Amino acid sequence: MRRAAILAEELGFADVWVSDHLVVPADADYPPSAYLYEPLVTLAWIAAATHRIGLGTSVLVMPMRNPIALAKMLASIDQMSGGRVLLGAAAGWCEPEFEALGVPFTQRGKRTDEALEMVKALWTEDPLTRDYPVHGARLEKIRAKPQPAHDIPIWIGGHADVALARAARHDGWHAAFLKPEKAAPLVDRLRALRPDDDFTISVRTNRDPQKDDHGLLLEEIERYREIGVGHLVMEPRQREADGFLKSIEMLAELLDRAGAEMGA
Repeated sequence: MRRAAILAEELGFADVWVSDHLVVPADADYPPSAYLYEPLVTLAWIAAATHRIGLGTSVLVMPMRNPIALAKMLASIDQMSGGRVLLGAAAGWCEPEFEALGVPFTQRGKRTDEALEMVKALWTEDPLTRDYPVHGARLEKIRAKPQPAHDIPIWIGGHADVALARAARHDGWHAAFLKPEKAAPLVDRLRALRPDDDFTISVRTNRDPQKDDHGLLLEEIERYREIGVGHLVMEPRQREADGFLKSIEMLAELLDRAGAEMGA
């Protein structure tokens, strides 16, 4: 991961991303492996090895974590990295994971919304006095320092109506594995709610230049651009370090051919 992040920064990529599953059922089809480092520990490790590149979560499952601890951890990484954190967040979908953690699966939407509210308040108010009934938390003149070094963008994952409505209340939408034709109507719906340039439309794909036709990849990048996607997270389907690093280099060349703005 350290090698990949350093290489991505050297090649001019805007950001790198980590995923989130704390536990995985043994018979699950996805994710393909239970071998996942804890995402915020991973971002702290990557932050220490890099200087410029953004540090994102794709996506952090909000209701599985204590919001106060989460706000503190993200703010700390943001301060130590010089303001590079991007929070991709969602309600989650893996019911056995919630059961293992003792978190009510049916309350994940309410817990997500209240957790986001609590995190943003802790980042911007000092001290904070407020009740958060879903989490059973009462904050009375509570301080939580440090606060972030910059306004951490919050991009919401998910494709359901409730996820799109949640995204419209925050800073962006971070879709996963949607082809342009599937993403287009959802982008249109979001743009009707949030036409402002500050609202980001991001899509994570699993395209791999070592496995996919380059001409088709270039066409797909252009199609994403046409429907209004402003940010792509391209995840190579490699499971060995050397292959992953090679795909990163090839992606940089491919994006340059596509005329994409890398962010350096």
